[in-house]
Amino acid sequence: MNIKLQQLRHFLFVVEEGGFRAAANRANRSQATLSASVKTLEEALGQRLFEQGNNAVLTPFGQFCVFKIKQFISIYEAFEADLIAAAKGQVGEVRIASVPSLVTKLIPNVLAEYSKRYPNIEINLIDDSSVGVSNRLLAGEVDIALGNLTTAQQYGIEFRHLLTDPVGVVCTREHRLAGYVKGVVWQDLLGEPFIYNGTCNLLNVTPAYRLNQQPRYKVENITSLFSLLTHGLGITTLPKLAFPSDNESLVWLPLLDPVVARQIGIFSIPGRSISPQAQIFSDLCVEYVQTLAK
Repeated sequence: MNIKLQQLRHFLFVVEEGGFRAAANRANRSQATLSASVKTLEEALGQRLFEQGNNAVLTPFGQFCVFKIKQFISIYEAFEADLIAAAKGQVGEVRIASVPSLVTKLIPNVLAEYSKRYPNIEINLIDDSSVGVSNRLLAGEVDIALGNLTTAQQYGIEFRHLLTDPVGVVCTREHRLAGYVKGVVWQDLLGEPFIYNGTCNLLNVTPAYRLNQQPRYKVENITSLFSLLTHGLGITTLPKLAFPSDNESLVWLPLLDPVVARQIGIFSIPGRSISPQAQIFSDLCVEYVQTLAK
């Protein structure tokens, strides 16, 4: 049996319009073409749908088919609408992994606009280290990830640049370095208890790598890092986006020499498409960053 959707629609047109001529006008087909379509449907079903000699009167079998076909068409149209909406990124889910600094500074503004434009998208947001978001992306746990260029290069991940995030020095407001409001050079940090965090590896290709060789503390968790800093147990280097601008106890100072920055962008797997929902999020990130640059 080979029943076509168009044949079902033509049958319903005849029923709803009360005749083949009106149904043909509605379908924008000749009456002969529409009649042949309904005839082919009857042959496929092995039963007449309309009484012989009066083409607008349904047979008992035709009456049975009306409800069933209407039900099927309704389900099909809903199915078609869902597929089109998903293809346009209007429904579904987007799974995002990002480094914590972007979760607090950049992503909320993007998600606000994303949710406004696409209220039917479910958003799953995970914060992790740059290595962690890379692993999640490669494992298929997320659709899209945001991190730094160095990690993307290490993992062979495609990188869509968003912004440049300068590295600076963080200390308490009472610290002697806090007075260097224009910035500091790495030699100014020698002799200070240094707190190593994951972003300090950005110093490794500069003369400031010496700061990483004998740190007083090593921490991985950002909460622990700020706790040690707030208690005056040491100083550290940190990208500007990772520093909370509303912190009243600490200060971020530009690192003038060497000039160090991390390149922040969107990760994707080479040769693999991303979902429409993820593509829209990626484009909104770029759009938002471009507005900041104006």
